[in-house]
Amino acid sequence: MAEAENMTAHGENDCYPGESIGLPEAGKGSLAPWRHRIAALLVDWAASMAVAVGAFGYGVLREHSWRAQMPLLVFFIESAVLTTLLGGSFGQMLARIGVARVDGRPITWWQAIARSALKCLVIPVMVVGAERRHLADLALGTVVVNRR
Repeated sequence: MAEAENMTAHGENDCYPGESIGLPEAGKGSLAPWRHRIAALLVDWAASMAVAVGAFGYGVLREHSWRAQMPLLVFFIESAVLTTLLGGSFGQMLARIGVARVDGRPITWWQAIARSALKCLVIPVMVVGAERRHLADLALGTVVVNRR
């Protein structure tokens, strides 16, 4: 009967993204749109590159030594620390989105570290499932939501 109530006159579901995990349709706590998530990632990566160049020199851009890994290390640390303390990375704060647990409780330090590590591996965040949640979010019980 509940399914019948969610059907339109055309027989299609009226569901919105995030409904199945209990998120509101719009506003604070709703599922963050892709454009904000991608913008946040680009800001995070640019900031990580700038910090790495400032700390380790231009070798991070040209060399194939350990310095080439420094932007990724800075990205990991920035993402893990800020997500633990503030619920989102630098880019996510600017985009006014953040990471939350599906059960509504605050994200833990180990979830923030694991999520950041999985983002650095790239593949887990390229496989996206229901509700715009990548494998890392699905495994950790997290979701990216709007803060406004």
